[in-house]
Amino acid sequence: QVQLVESGGGLVQPGGSLRLSCAASGFTFSSYGMSWYRQAPGKERELVAAVTSGGGRTRYADSIKGRFTISRDNAKNTVYLQMNSLKPEDTAVYYCNAGTLNYYTGSYFPSEDYWGQGTQVTVSS
Repeated sequence: QVQLVESGGGLVQPGGSLRLSCAASGFTFSSYGMSWYRQAPGKERELVAAVTSGGGRTRYADSIKGRFTISRDNAKNTVYLQMNSLKPEDTAVYYCNAGTLNYYTGSYFPSEDYWGQGTQVTVSS
């Protein structure tokens, strides 16, 4: 049974930090690239960050580059998103996804069946 469970969301003030975690089970975690998407109300889901299966390459959306960091611990089947200098526009539901990040091209291809339920991040004063 494939399962991706996000945690770590919450309410933070602008400029604050938050670390999201995604615990994976039911598949070979170390064989997949991992990613974080987010979706704000009324907007399309967008790719925030992705990392290759071995952690050797990452990609980030321009809107968060320099503020967020994706990482993974294959021994714990967990992927993280460290979010710093949070802004109100970062408010969204954040989702974990398994897929493929091409090491050479940087293209990310999500596996449509491998999504978590999401965790709410709200940035407000």
